[in-house]
Amino acid sequence: MVARKNILFVCVGNTCRSQMAEGFGRLLANGRFEAASAGTSAFGHVNGQTIAAMSEAGVDISRQTSKQLTDEMIASADIVVTLGCIPAGELCPASFNGVKLDWKIEDPLGRPPDVIRRVRDDIKKRVEYLFEGEAGHAGQGG
Repeated sequence: MVARKNILFVCVGNTCRSQMAEGFGRLLANGRFEAASAGTSAFGHVNGQTIAAMSEAGVDISRQTSKQLTDEMIASADIVVTLGCIPAGELCPASFNGVKLDWKIEDPLGRPPDVIRRVRDDIKKRVEYLFEGEAGHAGQGG
């Protein structure tokens, strides 16, 4: 049996993009992954429009919370994915042996619903692709 991989999604406020990624991560994990999110400057709440957009897609993130990124979160992750903030290579310490990914995703905060939905759909596709790729490469670092 392959150990579950811990994936940490990071953006600036942990109110939109990384919350969406965590929501899709939890939905699609299928017991193979543990998804979490954090912000480099966490806002302390999840954006209401983000919650609504995810609900439209059948994903309830209303109980998720905005969390400040810590060194411990990075250390416990197998994969760190940044979503438009500082590059993962700069975010993670040199001692980090996991996979570092940078997804250039526009910040939907304060944008119209169609932009939020477009960002949501982009994130969903990326999470699906990540999980498909990682399931086929269990045990490999990056």
